[in-house]
Amino acid sequence: MAHPYHHSLSSVKKWGGVAADYQGIHDWFDESKKITADFRHRALRHHAEGIFMAETIFGATVTLSTGRIIPTRWVGEQHVREDLGFIPSFADWVKAIRPQPWMGRAEKLELPPLELIACGGGSDA
Repeated sequence: MAHPYHHSLSSVKKWGGVAADYQGIHDWFDESKKITADFRHRALRHHAEGIFMAETIFGATVTLSTGRIIPTRWVGEQHVREDLGFIPSFADWVKAIRPQPWMGRAEKLELPPLELIACGGGSDA
């Protein structure tokens, strides 16, 4: 699928209603294209946790223009399956990231001596 609108048309075929009934959910899944305009954008929301996040944002169900009520999760599952062929976990995406040295670097924190912390003093004591 190339565009959220096409996902919406696919939803109409599955559950009825009109494309606008689904557009917001499909737009949300692909909104990460603002960050990176290639397939890697999918790592942000195209996984099981992303589907549950959509349910939190859009509610547990969607009421179509026809009055039919369907689970939001169905729409999210449809979107991810159409793009990837299955529903990966977030861990599946993370396993595919090649670690780089900068990812593990942390700046050393300037902490007060333990004696000051123990007696309730701070760095300005």
